[in-house]
Amino acid sequence: MTGLVDTFGRTIRDLRISITDRCNFRCLYCLPETEEAADFYRRQSSTKPEPIRHEWKPRSHFLTYEEIARVVRLAVGQGVNKIRITGGEPLLRRDVPNLVEQIAQLEGVKDLALTTNGFHFAKHAEALRAAGLSRVTFSLDSLDPDNFKKLTGRNGLEELLAAIAQARELGFAPLKVNAVIIRDLNDNEIEALGRFARDENLVMRFIEFMPLDSGRAWQKEHVVPGREILERLQAAFDLQPVEMENVSATAKRWRFAGGSGEVGIITPVSEPFCGQCNRIRLTADGKIRTCLFSLREHDLKQFLRSGASDGEIVEWLKSVVLQKEERHHIGETDFEQPDRTMSAIGG
Repeated sequence: MTGLVDTFGRTIRDLRISITDRCNFRCLYCLPETEEAADFYRRQSSTKPEPIRHEWKPRSHFLTYEEIARVVRLAVGQGVNKIRITGGEPLLRRDVPNLVEQIAQLEGVKDLALTTNGFHFAKHAEALRAAGLSRVTFSLDSLDPDNFKKLTGRNGLEELLAAIAQARELGFAPLKVNAVIIRDLNDNEIEALGRFARDENLVMRFIEFMPLDSGRAWQKEHVVPGREILERLQAAFDLQPVEMENVSATAKRWRFAGGSGEVGIITPVSEPFCGQCNRIRLTADGKIRTCLFSLREHDLKQFLRSGASDGEIVEWLKSVVLQKEERHHIGETDFEQPDRTMSAIGG
């Protein structure tokens, strides 16, 4: 049988590929290593969970671009048509346009996108576009320079805003921006971020705070539910619902009436969408994760480097997809946070 189908009847169409676990930012919801992040969590939590000790792996530990392209070719042959290149920060790895070109040339790839914090986008943007990258998504959690630094641990807002403008000039479309909303940190900027999306004709996606931080300090009280975000946006703007592209889409969408731009809300905590999930992830060191919150990883690198044939790898992928979890367990008493952070997993 052709296709990657799990035991719940979900067909895998989306492959998200982390090409590095390194990042030049220290975002509070991923690698909160700054004093500002520590202060925030001390104020918000009375518990002191054991943090995740992130071990930076040597570059030789990562899959090569040729290995990644081979995996994509085999996955596309089984019906995958959306490829997301992530990190860490993917533009910290050398020659990313080379990988983009290899993937863009594969027949069957309908959507090839890259997610970045934008800091190094300027030096790679034209080459990425020429190589065949169709879309880019930026992470923008605050429009206030001081709050931006508190959230990311870096002064990078100016570079990020310039990157968004450059992406528009180069024709990347639709232009998407992600904002993780955290109670008492940047929830006061929801309306400002919405206004930015309207004024700049962007797709602004508001994402609930998920338990993937290395500090293991996540608490449900930090989450601003999607319903609350929507109510505030609807109070500030005239929004019209947008029909979902397909049942597996992660965001519920609204466009600004009489104007440009739109907002989307992604609710993995308050309103999980696991039943329609069509995604798997490939980590930089060659592990397949069948869920963002998987407690088990499947070692693909050993097959790639042991002389396995294309057919053997495809059959292995099919067997892994059959083990895809029915759902995650965020907020439940038996929930266990993965041993790797978002930086190591890939968003």
